[in-house]
Amino acid sequence: MDEELRSLTERLRQESGGSAAFERLLATGDDGLAEVLTAPGQPLWARELAAFRLGRAGDRRAFEALVLLLNHRDPPRCAAAAHALARLGDPRTARAAAALATNELRVAYALHPVRLLVALRAPEAVPALITTLERRLRPHDPYRQVALACVEGLGALGDVRARRVLSEALAHPALAEAAVHALARIPQEQPG
Repeated sequence: MDEELRSLTERLRQESGGSAAFERLLATGDDGLAEVLTAPGQPLWARELAAFRLGRAGDRRAFEALVLLLNHRDPPRCAAAAHALARLGDPRTARAAAALATNELRVAYALHPVRLLVALRAPEAVPALITTLERRLRPHDPYRQVALACVEGLGALGDVRARRVLSEALAHPALAEAAVHALARIPQEQPG
């Protein structure tokens, strides 16, 4: 059992109270897991376990549930959903993550969508991270962790389109060091 699955299993076992229903769901096959996602009255821990296992197995029936969990207020749920979505291989994932990362009404929960975009290296990643970072560069913005993830992610992606916003991030003490490192990873533009 890898670290992500072990961590999720321990957390959800506690949340479920170590119930027999949890142990059954842990042993259930894919079709049974998919039923949990659509059955009424299922507890959140059951839906999360089902979506996580299906997502890691590449079963696209988990997509909608995982996207909802990616935007959850509980960071461990977001992290688990991002992990499963990265393995799912659904072509809708990058667009959904970009929408969540750039939704200003839900910016408090944008950290994991930002990190997922970087992991996916999809065409949507750089524009979404630039947009999100530009909004975080306002004075007294409380979402420095999201801004830092954008700076680091843009450096990892190494796209020249990020040069301008990363240069602006140099003026923010909490981001300056990361912005220097990110800019160093971006190729210099060649004169035309």
